[in-house]
Amino acid sequence: MAVKIRLRRMGQKKAPFYRIIVADSRSPRDGRFIEEIGTYDPSTEPSTFKVNEELAKKWLANGAQPTDVVGKIFKLAGITK
Repeated sequence: MAVKIRLRRMGQKKAPFYRIIVADSRSPRDGRFIEEIGTYDPSTEPSTFKVNEELAKKWLANGAQPTDVVGKIFKLAGITK
């Protein structure tokens, strides 16, 4: 099972808010997920994010692959593999 760390879209039309989740790569974007590890809000200036570092490092150590955007968020948060 390939596990990805990716964004799940929440919020209203034209006002997106994202949750950073750990999910099976075959499940749909807003479908079933394994665990929620943070949030990301691009509509604020500057963009805000909140990441649970312990959970993120645990999933990265277990082989979960972050998407490009989540990888950039992790880099800003100081989380590396």
